[in-house]
Amino acid sequence: MEGERRPALGPPSEGLFADGHLVLWTLCSVLLPVFITFWCSLQRSRRQLHRRDIFRKSKHGWRDTDLFSQPTYCCVCAQHILQGAFCDCCGLRVDEGCLKKADKRFQCKEIMLKNDSRALDAMPHHWIRGNVPLCSYCVVCRQQCGSQPKLCDYRCIWCQKTVHDECMKSSLKNERCDFGEFKNLIIPPSYLTSINQMRKDKKTDYEVLASKLGKQWTPLIILANSRSGTNMGEGLLGEFRILLNPVQVFDVTKTPPIKALQLCTLLPYYSARVLVCGGDGTVGWVLDAVDEMKIKGQEKYIPQVAVLPLGTGNDLSNTLGWGTGYAGEIPVAQVLRNVMEADGIKLDRWKVQVTNKGYYNLRKPKEFTMNNYFSVGPDALMALNFHAHREKAPSLFSSRILNKAVYLFYGTKDCLVQECKDLNKKVELELDGEQVALPNLEGIIVLNIGYWGGGCRLWEGMGDETYPLARHDDGLLEVVGVYGSFHCAQIQVKLANPFRIGQAHTVRLILKCSMMPMQVDGEPWAQGPCIVTITHKTHASMLYFSGEQTDDDISSTSDQEDIKETE
Repeated sequence: MEGERRPALGPPSEGLFADGHLVLWTLCSVLLPVFITFWCSLQRSRRQLHRRDIFRKSKHGWRDTDLFSQPTYCCVCAQHILQGAFCDCCGLRVDEGCLKKADKRFQCKEIMLKNDSRALDAMPHHWIRGNVPLCSYCVVCRQQCGSQPKLCDYRCIWCQKTVHDECMKSSLKNERCDFGEFKNLIIPPSYLTSINQMRKDKKTDYEVLASKLGKQWTPLIILANSRSGTNMGEGLLGEFRILLNPVQVFDVTKTPPIKALQLCTLLPYYSARVLVCGGDGTVGWVLDAVDEMKIKGQEKYIPQVAVLPLGTGNDLSNTLGWGTGYAGEIPVAQVLRNVMEADGIKLDRWKVQVTNKGYYNLRKPKEFTMNNYFSVGPDALMALNFHAHREKAPSLFSSRILNKAVYLFYGTKDCLVQECKDLNKKVELELDGEQVALPNLEGIIVLNIGYWGGGCRLWEGMGDETYPLARHDDGLLEVVGVYGSFHCAQIQVKLANPFRIGQAHTVRLILKCSMMPMQVDGEPWAQGPCIVTITHKTHASMLYFSGEQTDDDISSTSDQEDIKETE
């Protein structure tokens, strides 16, 4: 019996041993992936720190990317790469492992020469090999470059000319670079070197130096807002640095416009042009900086301003012929061509003074500068609600379409609530000192430009009624009224006209009671009883591009021609 009972003691120990194996393998299966993930993240963070250290010390404008947008080959090892780093000044593209070698081996664009031994017209080409732009052609044989699946062919980082490996000759390597198609927009490094030497010698006659570059030389300064609209500004900065001198390209979120515009003082009188990449708010910021230049006595260096619209509304850029919004539909090179073809015009700028009412009010009046329009009523309420939510979560408002959808939501909400009703009982309106009787309105809009509400020509309207075109340089303001949010929507889809109140050189609006939403150029606030006075302030020098016309522009122009014929 005892012999039969002893074998029964074995299975519990074997079960414990099997359970131990199971626990061990379970721990390994759980901990091993965790360990591998931790190790990989540690290595990745080390690589990132190493890469950032190289970026910080380098003279190149390195940017890393997880996926190149076109077939790319490392400029050092010539291997095909999917990810790595690229210089947004000279266009070099390298694998992460070759980054340090590339930084030592290749020189980036020189924004200013180390010495003035080279004359303005004697700067050689700066060639880099491989990754030439698609559909580029050799300057020697006129055949397509970059068509082979390998690191091949050369590109000059200044004039953007390309040449085949077999067509590259020693004479071409030492040939003088003429800066290519955009030579009239580029500030040559040798020019800045000469300017630096002249300032040391206490000379300021830049006209003689600039005469060597020709009468057509109109250097361009890029002021881009990397946070505007769909956040395209960061990519545009790199593309402009490749085509121009990097010293001409500024991010206004890092370098304020007033500081960036001091570059104009190193250029000949009335020669500089500025391209503002951003929304109407960014344009207003730049124009305020231009006004500061006038106060400092720098009128001779005032630039002409063009606009690349990246915001949501973009009514000012639309008025000036630059379109309703830029989404990369045309290459940056074409944008520069448009700037070269643009004509100079004047833009009225207005002072909006808001004085709070009350016997014991000791605060100074608030002052704004208006380029587009001032309004009180439903459109200002929509802007105020949109602005409040964008301040809470700015990352959610990076899409132009989404922004307009949010405006639509608040407009629909106001149609039901009607927070601005009986405005005519709350305000008094004076045009050039004469009080105007108002019908039952919910909103009043004072216009300086032709467009309003993201592309609607408000003053001209539609139908058989003939009204002269609203101008942005005649010293006159157009004043209209709207009956509510639904009326605003009808106007934007061309189903109704606004109530036209009149034109004036000076507008005065008295808010007698209650809080009302107001806005100046899309900047809204809630305002109590006050007196709003709008008077002419100054003119701004702008650039008008006639090649970009909307259907509204064409129809408005034809209507104006019909009026002249009948007269």
